[in-house]
Amino acid sequence: MKTVLGMVLATSCALAALMAPGAGAQIGNEVAITFEADSGETTQAFRGTIEVPENRNNPDSRMIELTYVRFAATGDHAGVPIVYLAGGPGGSGIRTAKWRRFPLFMAMRAYGDVIALDQRGTGQSGNGLSDCTSSLREPDDQVMRDGQIIAHYRAAIRECADQWAGADFDMLGYTTVQNVADLEDVRTHFGADKITLWGISYGSHMALAALNQMPERLDKVVIASAEGLDQTIKQPRYDRALMARWQAAIDAVPSLKAQFPDIVDLITRVHARLDAEPVTLEIAQEGAATSTMILQRRHLQDMMSYVIGSPEHFLLVLQLYQALDAREDQAFSDTYGQFFEINEPLSFSPMSALMDMASGISDASRESFERDYPSSLVGPYLNIYAYSGFGVVKGLDLGDGFRQDPVSDIPVLLISGSLDGRTMLEEQRQAVRGLSNLTHIVVEHGGHNVFMLSPEITTRIEAFMAGEPVSEDPIVVALPGLE
Repeated sequence: MKTVLGMVLATSCALAALMAPGAGAQIGNEVAITFEADSGETTQAFRGTIEVPENRNNPDSRMIELTYVRFAATGDHAGVPIVYLAGGPGGSGIRTAKWRRFPLFMAMRAYGDVIALDQRGTGQSGNGLSDCTSSLREPDDQVMRDGQIIAHYRAAIRECADQWAGADFDMLGYTTVQNVADLEDVRTHFGADKITLWGISYGSHMALAALNQMPERLDKVVIASAEGLDQTIKQPRYDRALMARWQAAIDAVPSLKAQFPDIVDLITRVHARLDAEPVTLEIAQEGAATSTMILQRRHLQDMMSYVIGSPEHFLLVLQLYQALDAREDQAFSDTYGQFFEINEPLSFSPMSALMDMASGISDASRESFERDYPSSLVGPYLNIYAYSGFGVVKGLDLGDGFRQDPVSDIPVLLISGSLDGRTMLEEQRQAVRGLSNLTHIVVEHGGHNVFMLSPEITTRIEAFMAGEPVSEDPIVVALPGLE
């Protein structure tokens, strides 16, 4: 069946190539540029802009510009344009193309023009949006429980929403529905019947929304680290399954097994100690005097949620837990500053905050979240800002209709890391359960940023793009510290 489907897709791509823009042709207002990656590598490309309404639900909406960089197709097998959707929300597609994914951007050119898009409100498509710094700070020097922290963040977000309400942009334009509607304008701009979407994390959230919103305009979809349409606020109950996968990886290395015989017990023990006896520390800040901090469970959970998608950083956090378990509390001072500032002001990017708050959470998911986080290892801290801000901006919530999982037979390739704690494997599987033409590859020991972990990942993406059969066998990569 897959062989027949591959032949059909290959034929489709070949026909679409007849209509693909030529490698040397400029489109619309594009200008030719020399694009330089962080590595120093360069390639010829085109930079262009597209005008879209900021809020399509407002007939008087201002027009805003979306900026993109187009890497023209190469070879004889080019199909429809491939639009890259950055994560975040708030990531820049153009910036990502400069980063370590540059080789993958270049490889994808064999299958169509590759469009590094800066989504509305990001990067070179900022259109005057600026971050808000509230009058509230991280209460690191106060003993506060989870509910108090949520209320504190909500007050800060509300303050910023009040500022944005008086700014020169329309908050209701910054939703995933509006973002996906921009993709239709992108498709029209390039004169293509269909487009292929390629994205990660929030970019996958956007791609899944597009499967609901514009299915007839999609050729295929490549996503990694999938965030489902009702998964903006992550469910904490899956952290035990993640820790079981971590323990299995650790147990495979005798020296690490001896060091961490039971990581759940270690984490639970340290949390209980800090709940009973918060620890006052003086922490040195770069370029400033020391700051007082009252170390609590919530600080460790916040740190864990921040690094839980990065296996190499999570190992550092486990080592920190071990030090705290031995009451070597100064170890926290030495580690925490690598990730956070003490008592820093609470600041928010409008695009990031509004997109997440608009996608929101269903009543059923909210009930699960509130029931489970008190007993979970990460608490409510996986995307706590989106949870805290949900409902703050009237009219922003997209509703449960938006949060329905897509049902589609469009070819979709999903790549997941087994140790991704930002978008956990169990939730990723739920997010794509309605996709009947799905190829799902799990990268063992992979984290959240999974695309460049192995050349085999690129090989399988290329096979998928070419309409060839793709193995779903796991790809095993080395984990830092576990070789």
